[in-house]
Amino acid sequence: QVQLVESGGGSVQAGGSLRLSCSASKSTNGIDCMAWFRQAPGKEREPVATFNRDGTTAYGASVKGRFAISKDGVENTLYLQINSLKPEDTGIYYCAADSKKHYCWTDDYRNWGQGTQVTVSS
Repeated sequence: QVQLVESGGGSVQAGGSLRLSCSASKSTNGIDCMAWFRQAPGKEREPVATFNRDGTTAYGASVKGRFAISKDGVENTLYLQINSLKPEDTGIYYCAADSKKHYCWTDDYRNWGQGTQVTVSS
């Protein structure tokens, strides 16, 4: 079990940038999968980016080239750098982690943060 706390959300204009942080309560080095999900108003939660144990990353088609996921193993923190923000990026962004997970893209994670709101205005 690991506790996750997100931060860094806010309100920005289209074209702006944000860096989201997810602080874990213990070392992330042995965790199979960490990920960022988002839930837009009225929509289901969707994966945005994932970070595998071996450092492999994956991105959703709508964010590829604009978002970058990274992990600091020393600080036990997962980051999501969000650039060229669009209004459709608005939503609550959640951090997730699972120490025993085969497919990082599916949302059956055992550990979730409380979420951080990102609002993008046009």
